[in-house]
Amino acid sequence: MLQSKFFCKPKKEYPKEAEVISHKLLARADFIEQTISGVYHFLPLGFRVLKKIEGIIREEMCSLGAQELYLPVLQNKNLWLETSRWQTIDPPLFKLKDRHQKETALGSTHEEEITDIVRKRIKSYQNLPLFLFQIQDKFRNEMRSSGGLLRTREFLMKDLYSFHTDEKDLIKFYQKVKKSYFKIFKRCGLKAICVEASPGTIGGELSHEFMVISESGEDRILVCQKCGWGANIEKVGEIKKCYLCQSPLEKKNSIEVGHIFNLGTKYSQAMKANFRDKDGKERPIFMGCYGIGLGRLMAAVVEVHHDDKGILWPEEIAPFLVHLIPIENIKRVKKMSEKLYQGLQNRGIEVLYDDREEKSGGEKFAEADLIGIPHRIVVSEKTLKKNCLEIKKRSEKRVKLIKIKQLSGFTF
Repeated sequence: MLQSKFFCKPKKEYPKEAEVISHKLLARADFIEQTISGVYHFLPLGFRVLKKIEGIIREEMCSLGAQELYLPVLQNKNLWLETSRWQTIDPPLFKLKDRHQKETALGSTHEEEITDIVRKRIKSYQNLPLFLFQIQDKFRNEMRSSGGLLRTREFLMKDLYSFHTDEKDLIKFYQKVKKSYFKIFKRCGLKAICVEASPGTIGGELSHEFMVISESGEDRILVCQKCGWGANIEKVGEIKKCYLCQSPLEKKNSIEVGHIFNLGTKYSQAMKANFRDKDGKERPIFMGCYGIGLGRLMAAVVEVHHDDKGILWPEEIAPFLVHLIPIENIKRVKKMSEKLYQGLQNRGIEVLYDDREEKSGGEKFAEADLIGIPHRIVVSEKTLKKNCLEIKKRSEKRVKLIKIKQLSGFTF
């Protein structure tokens, strides 16, 4: 991508309303822009990162054997009345009336909708287990939106739902999802810890959150440094010792990047989602649900991966892998830069080529550090005289000189 054509306009200052570092950097670097409280535009840089995260999640969900579908944002009030959550879910639903005065709501979660779909189609134990997921917009009527993408009113979410004949099979899959989540977060450059959590108004038998330790996090968790057990304070209160080994607990600020629930038969009983077992007896389906907010995950990555100059994107979710920067407007430098740009593209490497002639080298470097692309290639008359290029990792201070002919085999 030519930077002169790329729709990205980094700012010199942080937005006044931004408080946490992820909001400051993502807004200043032009990844996102707030439109109203708790609602954000994802601009081309931000959308590229979002799609990378989405790709990782989709790949890991499919590896679990889950099938993807897409459910509507506008939800059926009657389904919510079946589970008695129309008035009780917290945060409350965004409710609206159409031109016929029929009441509906914007989906904040999809347990009712997915249960309705399954109860119409699953009649026998032979059809179970079943795993369905979607990646779709959600709407939460939050009392207070804060922290940029960390707490919003509209957000992209992956929600996976599983359906089983019994609790034993549900728990087995629940543990598989745990492992899958750790893999997702690791691929995104995050070290997450799994803690016991309150199920809230989603409900169910068991619930766990995946947390990333961060001072800007709104959640408070207790963690045992000896055995690794942890819990959200909302779940266990201000206890002093670990439930498992009785060691002292440490209190940490954290960001929730994922939440999973063993729902048991809460929704299937309320909505009569049953199946016939081997003996022909009708039983309620056991269910689990498993969520990841993509925007919040993106913000959590920035909270962890940044320095005083800008963002340091992990390679697998970076908007581009390489930032190609010529720093002199002379024919030889321009010609070599264009050749390198074409060569990188031919290798299937995503590259942002800063071909802007009106920008100085210093301005280009400052913007490159702010945007945070993992690898930088600098082309200058000085290096070309040595038949070399300057290569630098965004996360390192060390600059490496390599011969131009070596670039074709260089591994980023």
